[in-house]
Amino acid sequence: MGVADNGTAGRESHVRVEPEPVAEDRREDGRGYLRTETLLVLALSLGASAVSALISFIGSLTKPGGLKHQAATLNGSYAPGRPWLDLAWQLFGIATALVPVLLVAHLLTREGAPGLRVLGFDLTRPGRDLARGALVAAGIGSAGLVFYLVSRTAGFNLTVVPEALPDVWWKFPVLILSAVQNAVVEEVIVLAYLLRRLDGLGWSPTAALLASAVLRGSYHLYQGVGGFLGNVAMGVVFVLAYRRWGRVAPLVVAHALLDIVAFGGYALLAGHVSWLPTP
Repeated sequence: MGVADNGTAGRESHVRVEPEPVAEDRREDGRGYLRTETLLVLALSLGASAVSALISFIGSLTKPGGLKHQAATLNGSYAPGRPWLDLAWQLFGIATALVPVLLVAHLLTREGAPGLRVLGFDLTRPGRDLARGALVAAGIGSAGLVFYLVSRTAGFNLTVVPEALPDVWWKFPVLILSAVQNAVVEEVIVLAYLLRRLDGLGWSPTAALLASAVLRGSYHLYQGVGGFLGNVAMGVVFVLAYRRWGRVAPLVVAHALLDIVAFGGYALLAGHVSWLPTP
């Protein structure tokens, strides 16, 4: 018996086969994803802070009286006269500020990296990290204080008030937590994560250094021109140190020590020494 002809015998297939994407297309797709991811992370964290600082600086600049006669308060009370509610708000603010760091850890894990360990944020070298961090803090702290005093005297900076919390039992613990939170958020995101992403996007080391340093200065612009320039300089030093050591932990330590001394020192010395400006 023969096979019945159903009309398809000998008919050529006209199914179109899509070509495989070339390697360059895949790379461009990957870069587009990295650009979007980086912009979103910054928009949820310190990129948004930079925009806020710029608006605040414009407001201060256009206000009569000059910059040095205005104050920029870093740690203030959220509920004056209600210490337990104030404490709740302080802890809430510190905890939620760390969420972008958790997001970065999640994104790094999804790409196959060991989370924040790939940035050198771990406890594998505590002694060396602490020593390096203390050394960096000692160098930057003294120079930074002199630069702030000169900038304010010249009228380029607001009077920075590191803390204006009530005299309650949780004052110094909250100031320490705030300092550590600032250090972790800024160094993980603006230093280590941003440099990793810019390297992946093909930026040159110099361009990446400038981007990180200028962004760091930008979200301190609410303090004035001195705050911007001082933090740009600090950003350059931190990028060079991170490139050399390959670990962000020492810079987190350095930043935390700088803020702890600034917050705690102001709380203890303000109004008792003549060289420390107060509002």
